Amino acid sequence: MTEKRNLSRKPIEAASLMHRVMAEYFRDLDRAASDDARKVAWCTSVGPAELLRAMDFAVYFPENHSALLGATRMSTDLIPVANAIGYSPDICSYLTADIGAWLKGVTPLSRAYEGIESVPRPDVLVFNTNQCRDVQDWFAWYSRELSVPSIGINSPKNITEVTDAHIDDVARQIEALIPLLETISGKTLSMARLRETVDLSRECTELWGQVLETATAPLTFFDGTIHMGPAVVLRGTQTAVEYYRVLLAELRQRVQDGVGAVDGECARIYWEGMPVWGRLRQHSEMFADLGANVLASTYCSSWIFPAFDGRDPIRSMAKAYLELFIVRSDAYKETYLQAMLERFRIDGIIYHDAKTCPYNTNSRYGMPKRLERATGVPSLVISGDLNDLRCLSDEQTRTNAEAFIEQIREGK
Repeated sequence: MTEKRNLSRKPIEAASLMHRVMAEYFRDLDRAASDDARKVAWCTSVGPAELLRAMDFAVYFPENHSALLGATRMSTDLIPVANAIGYSPDICSYLTADIGAWLKGVTPLSRAYEGIESVPRPDVLVFNTNQCRDVQDWFAWYSRELSVPSIGINSPKNITEVTDAHIDDVARQIEALIPLLETISGKTLSMARLRETVDLSRECTELWGQVLETATAPLTFFDGTIHMGPAVVLRGTQTAVEYYRVLLAELRQRVQDGVGAVDGECARIYWEGMPVWGRLRQHSEMFADLGANVLASTYCSSWIFPAFDGRDPIRSMAKAYLELFIVRSDAYKETYLQAMLERFRIDGIIYHDAKTCPYNTNSRYGMPKRLERATGVPSLVISGDLNDLRCLSDEQTRTNAEAFIEQIREGK
């Protein structure tokens, strides 16, 4: 049996700054929702946030709110509320948890930030189906419930190579959003402002990519799921850029000082799939206790967008949104994962089979076996879910993880 080490986790000092940055983001959203002079747009996480910011919308991300519902372990009690109005327990638990929270009139924001009573009421809902069709259905429910327009982009799927035809398609859809957004915002889009916003997004995601590269020493996947917050909700702002400069400086100093994330590291693990939000701390401590460093992931790397280019903002936005890992074919994904395994010198892959998130689950059609044959890197599939903790067995997860880490140690 793998030895349990009871190792202490190393906190990241920049976390206090991140908490302040996120608090101000949510407080500003709350102010915007009560200010007749400002407009609020809800946006999917890899939707056209740059366009919305350039038009002075306060931008809110329901997926981020659902992750908070999961991390605070509120989701499992809220999902049945959405099931009761006809939403299947088999569909996205981000969607069902969030709708359940709205119906119950609760939010973790009110617990975390005094004075915030609700998520901000939207003036428009803007989606991109590059992640999945569920986001369109999610926003359609709010559109009916709140009588606000839901508009968006329908992206192609299973792309091996992003072509000009794909980019043309999505770019035209982005352009088609502009007249309605101008009507709602009462402002004409400034291309200069859009170029600036797109360039800020590029700088933010480049810095975030450099942060993730330091995972060879001081950063774990579990740290990354927390510190990716500004890259998700503040992409396109100077605030996010400044935060990642601070975080990157701290992590590079740790690399220079030889400070690792896990003492006595015996295994380097790649996490493929969504996190189990309600078990972040538990999983972080479990793997550290086993001497395993879960240091890289597809999920955190999904917020790196090298295609952003302010010189051609709309087409570069289209290209960036299409290059997202979840949009790509299995052939592309397998090539990408092989490169990640080599880059981070990975000893084993853990696939999270998230019951309600098939689009972010890559363990169901033979990929683990194909990759293991191609690379020799062993894999483990953990059954669970991003938000619905009823789909997870903590005891089974620990038993399987212990055996997997022992297998890796014995193979060295």
